[in-house]
Amino acid sequence: MDSKRVGKRTVRFSSPPSIAGEACVVGRKEGDGPLAATFDYISQDPTFGETSWEKAESRMQKDALNRALDKAGIPASSLEYIFAGDLLNQCIGTSFGLREFGVPFYGLYGACSTMAESLSLAAMAVDGGFASWAAALTSSHFCSAERQYRTPLEYGGQRTPTAQWTVTGSGACILTRDGPGPYITHATAGKIVDKGIKDAANMGAAMAPAAYETLVSFFTDTNTTPRQYDLIVTGDLGLLGKEIVTDFFAKDGLDVSANYTDCGVLIYDIEKQDMHMGASGCGCSAVVLAGHLLSGLREGRYGKILFAGTGALLSPVSTQQGESIPSVCHLVCISNGKD
Repeated sequence: MDSKRVGKRTVRFSSPPSIAGEACVVGRKEGDGPLAATFDYISQDPTFGETSWEKAESRMQKDALNRALDKAGIPASSLEYIFAGDLLNQCIGTSFGLREFGVPFYGLYGACSTMAESLSLAAMAVDGGFASWAAALTSSHFCSAERQYRTPLEYGGQRTPTAQWTVTGSGACILTRDGPGPYITHATAGKIVDKGIKDAANMGAAMAPAAYETLVSFFTDTNTTPRQYDLIVTGDLGLLGKEIVTDFFAKDGLDVSANYTDCGVLIYDIEKQDMHMGASGCGCSAVVLAGHLLSGLREGRYGKILFAGTGALLSPVSTQQGESIPSVCHLVCISNGKD
């Protein structure tokens, strides 16, 4: 059997899966940001018509998947697999939101890297001939994340200067064997990287080394350079994490400032909306991809992008026990061509 592996960490798909449909739903604060026109639905109700924040997150995933299926022109029954997850304990936002679809389900936890992780695995399933149709999706909700990881909203705790705002949103992509693209051509799996950062309010610093490590591995495996891509997007390091990654590459003699950005920087007007270091949450990179990035590919503004999802693999228990924050970054290359 011919190997699809390139180098140590990267997979090159011999039949690159096509993204047949994508959709994203967001909350009001995200709708007030600069990417509002790229979102499929903006809810003015933070509970999305439900009775709890967690149920609202399930509703977002359900809505995003249904909208993506409509765009792909297929019913849910055509899906062979769903790859999805979220930030909540036992991924309850996903399992409760998707239970009625009746589709074989792989639950994932990659923290904020979940969108890139789910895309990687869905692409492997489609390229490997194990599925003709597969879905990749994730979500986050500011209020459910605050309740789980920090303090209930009623507490009114002050945010630190390095804090990021968890995006309320869900993004979904439908992958298939045949189609006009955009195509997922490569995937690079992340390693767990831990540089000893213990501040749970400084996700950018904790995740930046993992982003740099995966990007370097991809460039080494594929024998390419950052300049060969129209856009390199991490998600979601925020302003500080983006600066750290840029500095890492600068030490290698590479200036990535012209074509590198971060989903946590793009989604909000950081100054006007008082977002401190920007955005975070599984939904951040998912909705930026399903809205802004894929529309840019479809409209020809980009030809080839690297989408590198970053996740902090902490929990309230590990933080309370004084553990450092291990992180991971999964990457997919998305192109308008199959090469």
